[in-house]
Amino acid sequence: MKISVYHNPRCRKSRTGLDLVKTKTDEIDIIDYLNTGISAITIKKLAQQLNVKITDMIRTQEDYFKKELKGKTFSDEEWRQIISENPKLLKRPIVVKGNKAAIVETVDDLERLF
Repeated sequence: MKISVYHNPRCRKSRTGLDLVKTKTDEIDIIDYLNTGISAITIKKLAQQLNVKITDMIRTQEDYFKKELKGKTFSDEEWRQIISENPKLLKRPIVVKGNKAAIVETVDDLERLF
């Protein structure tokens, strides 16, 4: 089964996660969402596959979050649109296998998919 990886090649955690996936399979679809974009609908689906709240997918250490979003309240729909318009806010790498997904930073994260 092909594995999809939402990947940012400039991110150390994302590179590490991708390397972990490569230890399990070579059937990988790498999605460079910073260049191709990511829709609010895709973000909604990923949240469902991850089984997390949309706010759990946000990188709160990003400058844009700190300066523009911290302390503000948005609906899930608004958060999805904000992430779609500012894809650096999305935690990575998100690894999708079938109907399941995980934010893979450790071997244990990856094992939940296999």
